[in-house]
Amino acid sequence: MTTRIAVTGAAGRMGKTLIEAINLAEGCELTAALERPDSSLVGADAGELSGLGKNGVKVSGSIDEVINDFDVLIDFTVPAATLANAKACGAAGKKIVIGTTGFSVEQKAELDAAVAEIAVCQASNFSTGVNLCFKLLEMAAGVLGDDVDIEIVEAHHRHKIDAPSGTALSMGQVVADTLGRNLQKVAVYGREGQTGARERETIGFATVRGGDVVGDHTVSFFAEGERVEITHKASSRMSFARGAVRAAKWLADQGAGRYDMRDVLGFN
Repeated sequence: MTTRIAVTGAAGRMGKTLIEAINLAEGCELTAALERPDSSLVGADAGELSGLGKNGVKVSGSIDEVINDFDVLIDFTVPAATLANAKACGAAGKKIVIGTTGFSVEQKAELDAAVAEIAVCQASNFSTGVNLCFKLLEMAAGVLGDDVDIEIVEAHHRHKIDAPSGTALSMGQVVADTLGRNLQKVAVYGREGQTGARERETIGFATVRGGDVVGDHTVSFFAEGERVEITHKASSRMSFARGAVRAAKWLADQGAGRYDMRDVLGFN
């Protein structure tokens, strides 16, 4: 059975990569593509936009126009757009894969309500390697426990609008959960001036932005005399796109509920 997939932000960097990944995946077909209503690319051929040649799928400026043309929507855009698309999918009983990060507390609550009765796979990162790192972080935190200082450093391209990255926050959450800590209370987002000695229970975050870095993340566990580092470096958006398409294909067979990439990979 072929999974019919729609892609939002079809003319963006990630949207084009998602369309390419769908083209390469077995059992999947791009059947709808979306852009902002005011985009000059509405009406263009989605295949041509992605450099694949014409595929007959025209870019639409409204999800309502294509709501019956897909089984699963993949959304890697911005919180406001994702929330609107999630509401449309929830009302129509469509499934959705969400890779958007940077939601506010209020937006998260609104999103939860919008997708309460449909199948949704949401993750801060859809790379298989990153999700393997989540598993490794659980192991490292469990073994090293409270005898180490933990710091997370992430780097992304200059166009990324949220910081720290959703992936860095997820890594911090994995470590905090394993150690029984409340991340909201122990997270330190940058240091300046006379900060005093480091408190052991804190989890530090540092953010780097520049150039065309796709995504680098390192979690360091500092002990006396040694340190353990778990690092993931992405050199192409295709690693995220392939994972998202894999998630969409998997989600097509699932009932209503909240899932993440670790469910897709069988890690949970």
